[in-house]
Amino acid sequence: MEPIWAVGLMTGTVLDGNIDVALLRTDGETVENFGAYTLAPYPQRIRTLLEATLDAARKWNFVGPDPAIFAEVEEALTRAQSAAVADLIADAGLTPADIGVIGFHGQSVLHRAPQPGRVGATRQLGDGRLMHELLGIPVAYDFRSADVRAGGQGAPLAALYHQALLRKIGADDGRTAVLNLGGVANVTTWDGKDHLVAFDTGPANAPINDFIKGLGLGDMDRNGNMALRGTVDEARLSQLLTHPYLSAPYPKSLDRFDFLASMAEGLAPEAGAATLTAFTAGAVGKGLDLLPTRPERLIVCGGGRHNRALMAMLGTRAGVKAMPAEAAGWRGDAIEAECFAFLAVRVLRGLPISLPTTTGAPHPLTGGELAA
Repeated sequence: MEPIWAVGLMTGTVLDGNIDVALLRTDGETVENFGAYTLAPYPQRIRTLLEATLDAARKWNFVGPDPAIFAEVEEALTRAQSAAVADLIADAGLTPADIGVIGFHGQSVLHRAPQPGRVGATRQLGDGRLMHELLGIPVAYDFRSADVRAGGQGAPLAALYHQALLRKIGADDGRTAVLNLGGVANVTTWDGKDHLVAFDTGPANAPINDFIKGLGLGDMDRNGNMALRGTVDEARLSQLLTHPYLSAPYPKSLDRFDFLASMAEGLAPEAGAATLTAFTAGAVGKGLDLLPTRPERLIVCGGGRHNRALMAMLGTRAGVKAMPAEAAGWRGDAIEAECFAFLAVRVLRGLPISLPTTTGAPHPLTGGELAA
């Protein structure tokens, strides 16, 4: 198949109020071109709705009928994201006819990893059929459900795109891994042959952001400034690092609320931010220790790469050299959206989007729904 233009969409679980929208020219195996990228802010009404939806989802916990707010927010975010796609296409000087497919991840509101004897569950809100009606472009959506139904983790899904990026820069010797720092942290390693591994290492920005918000000090520890002023509570950190998830074998995945801001309860703002940040870095280190060959270098994408304290602690507490995605010629804020453009092309082609070594699927699995 010849490469085509695809649009990818992502809104993370940290609820930063933005829609990530990216154009990518790809055949679903290699990356030919990075296209336009933008952050499209949600209106405040939808941001408020999303926060209420996450609260409702936690109370629901996959038991009983959907909370009524799900349908309301699904339509609102689908229309907002469709408008963001239309704007990006026009700004790039293209028309809808130039776009082969849209990868619409939707908003994750709840994720439950599988347990022995129990399949997992996952829920993303987003109406792919409505987006197709609004834009007249094929839409791939609901990327995770088939994997979860088959007994997989449903996450992380970025591994195949990370592999394509590593291949593009010739980093195929197993010494370089990709770390995404979103609400949760996930790592991808590839030996240059057939062994592609990915899993969630632990929390990333979510507990830190929630801690800062809970104190009324803003939405996040911007640039890690608060953590840089603080002193890590080493005794508490040592206890946190004994959490059984961190030493559990991969494949494994997390929900945004599996690790909470309450880990820093009772600490002063600076000490709490520093301790939570150190925990994220320490958890990454423990994750790297699980790998057959420990990477020497991490290429870091996602919002957490802007946190100077966290990037420094990856060196001191995870024992690995960390560099921002831009140093590799990538767009660190765009990678998750690009990923779903890439996966959408794979859905279009009927190629696998998850593997036994990335989600624990029983075999390479195609997935995603296609509205066309």
